[in-house]
Amino acid sequence: MTSGIESADGPTADEPDDGSRKARDTAVSERRFRFLVAGYAVSSYGTFLNMVALNLFVYETTGRALAMGLFMAVRLGSGFVAGLVVGALLARFSAKSIMLWANVGQGGVMLLLILAPESLVTGALMVVSVVIGACGTLFMVALRSSIPEMVGEDRRAWANSLSITGRSLAMVAGFASAGVVVSLVGYTAAFLLDMATFVICAVTVALLPIAGGGKGSGTDAGKPEKAGKAEQGGKGGPRWRPVAFLALAAAPGLGLMVALRGVDAFGSASHNAALPIYSTSLDASNPAVFVSAFWCVWALGNIGAQQVIQRYTQRTGKTVGALGFGYGTVVMSAAFIAAFAGFPLAVTAVIALIAGAADGLTEVAYTSHLQTLPATLRGHAFGLSATFENLGFGVGMILVAAALDQFSPLAVVGWSHGAAIVVAVVFLLRVAALRRAEPAGPSGRAGRAGQAGLRKEEAVEGRPDRGDRDGAEVSRG
Repeated sequence: MTSGIESADGPTADEPDDGSRKARDTAVSERRFRFLVAGYAVSSYGTFLNMVALNLFVYETTGRALAMGLFMAVRLGSGFVAGLVVGALLARFSAKSIMLWANVGQGGVMLLLILAPESLVTGALMVVSVVIGACGTLFMVALRSSIPEMVGEDRRAWANSLSITGRSLAMVAGFASAGVVVSLVGYTAAFLLDMATFVICAVTVALLPIAGGGKGSGTDAGKPEKAGKAEQGGKGGPRWRPVAFLALAAAPGLGLMVALRGVDAFGSASHNAALPIYSTSLDASNPAVFVSAFWCVWALGNIGAQQVIQRYTQRTGKTVGALGFGYGTVVMSAAFIAAFAGFPLAVTAVIALIAGAADGLTEVAYTSHLQTLPATLRGHAFGLSATFENLGFGVGMILVAAALDQFSPLAVVGWSHGAAIVVAVVFLLRVAALRRAEPAGPSGRAGRAGQAGLRKEEAVEGRPDRGDRDGAEVSRG
């Protein structure tokens, strides 16, 4: 598979063989992807900075906690809608253009907030919540779905791990610095800094010759008719919803995997809401200390897991696969439950480290798994996944907030993450059953994809050497 990040200084005619040309193209692609990840990490810092700064600003402006909840609901709702339509957008526009304008939109709306007169600040905040929620989802889906074209199919686990590492570092920096930035320089300066991070990411995207996704996808070049038929139906116009669900039907177990991701997001809402309450019970005079320390240790575990995964894939050529996602979800959920069990702080720090490492494992496994889908279906699958995640997190925040008034943080986190463990066990049993019941090879899965209404060329290709028995990828070695 050739890289979708074209080399402007490509191999010369006197290069000895295809192997050296491929090695050079791979090196150029990886160097440019690192540059893109740097810009993505900067914009992620802005995202996490504004999660804190904007919530504080909303509360200070309106004086009502309900307004903060409404702001978050609108943000999640716009991300939910964006997840439904991003697959259709990727079928019509290049991933580069979507990533570029997603950052331009977020930077522009922050400028709107800065310039808005006092009488229009509340309305501007609602616009900000809509744009940031939608553009964040659009950028994430466009990036993840185009990674195989950017760096090559065999390097997608490395690329996913690198991007997650950048995001984790940005999360720690954003959360840790938000209060300091706001208190020292004020909201206007914080919003200007936030806007600058999106501008930097937009410039990074604009400077790279990315060809992944939609009209710019190298994998779809020369196949416009097939792509068009996948997106069109009879006399009608575009039909993105059937394609999105066909993306899940293309591989047995993939729909359950996406559902598990949504339940996991529900569990994430529980520990995010419960952490401040639990921290207050530990130290009412300074509750932010435990929350900050917990997330810092969590991030260390996450980053450490990415380093291990990168070295593992480089050494073996394998990815962690669907089983890694299932087992990682079980370990992560169990660790988050244990974090609220009242253990000594040293033990809790180890638990947070384990939770972060397991979270990093599941993120890489899940993203790499969906990337094995064909380019015509990949954007739809990632978009539908983002919709499930936003739905799970949004519903979770509502139910958890109500439950925390009646029950302890341990109880609420226990049943929320317990649900994720139950679905993860079902998923693991499903994957194990598929691997036992079906021989490795293209024939079995091509037939299943045909039954799902996909043409053979649109189905996920069976690869015995990759052990793709569950429909996308289960590494067996």
